[in-house]
Amino acid sequence: MTVRSLLSILADGKFHSGRELGDEIGISRSAIWKHMRRLEDGGLEIYSVKGRGYRVPGGLELLDLSKVKAELLPEVLAVMGQVDLQLTIPSTNALAMSESQKGDCHGRLFVAEQQTAGRGRRGREWVSPFARNLYFSLVWRFEQGVAALEGLSLLVGLAMVRAMKKIDIEGVQLKWPNDLLYQNKKLAGILLEVHGEASGQCQVVIGVGVNAEMPREVGEAIDQPWTDLKTVAGKPVSRNLLLAEILNELVVCLGEFEKNGFSGLVSEWQSHNAMQDQQIVLQVGNELVEGVCKGVDASGALLLKSGADVRAYHGGEISIQRSI
Repeated sequence: MTVRSLLSILADGKFHSGRELGDEIGISRSAIWKHMRRLEDGGLEIYSVKGRGYRVPGGLELLDLSKVKAELLPEVLAVMGQVDLQLTIPSTNALAMSESQKGDCHGRLFVAEQQTAGRGRRGREWVSPFARNLYFSLVWRFEQGVAALEGLSLLVGLAMVRAMKKIDIEGVQLKWPNDLLYQNKKLAGILLEVHGEASGQCQVVIGVGVNAEMPREVGEAIDQPWTDLKTVAGKPVSRNLLLAEILNELVVCLGEFEKNGFSGLVSEWQSHNAMQDQQIVLQVGNELVEGVCKGVDASGALLLKSGADVRAYHGGEISIQRSI
């Protein structure tokens, strides 16, 4: 609670002296200094000027569940479960998986201001600076088993594109099976993890990371071209509003997916396909397969035309790149 209180004061972007902060929160100036060092170590930029105090340049928008819930549709609120908001944890997906394995967590949401061990697909690190981006995991129960989940990651991506349009972010594209791009730079990613029965009830952890306002120096650790919503929009984007809009679209889409699968969304997904009709290379295990991307089929499998043949590739350990 002390750290959140401290951050709430610093959120205005103005200077606050150590004495002022200590008096307001009820701790010593040395304790304030120690908290500031930990926050800096966590990737939060803090200016410290002798005689003036501390400030967070540009201010800070903390995640606020009351603001998020105020923007949720009634039908979404009705099916959402418990919401866990943490300042710093290793991974929202790891926590969601752990909790869902203890029992039914349908509709439960796990959100963090920072992840210290965030993960992307294929075990890659997900760079997660404090209170600058969006990191969350939603647990969803499916009754038809793992086999009925084909196309789910594509549906999640499409829901996110719809949500971004709601906040006037246009031109976002989808890279099969789980990335969002803007002008060929990574903007967001999706990581699905499943446990349960192959043909019976299972729970899916839908992990989402969105670059909202990535500090340049932190972004240097990312091993591919990237961008963030602040750059795309030309101004900061509210993470609270973004989270609410994604949940509004995602929960509704999940309900439709349970009834109809992915087949009815193929044409909409392909209208945002970043690789449509381009020469690409798939890495399938140790094998490289080259061809022209022809979109996806009704199950969400990638269609690759090589010579006269068109072959469907499903998810798993497959990576996709443009052909050089």
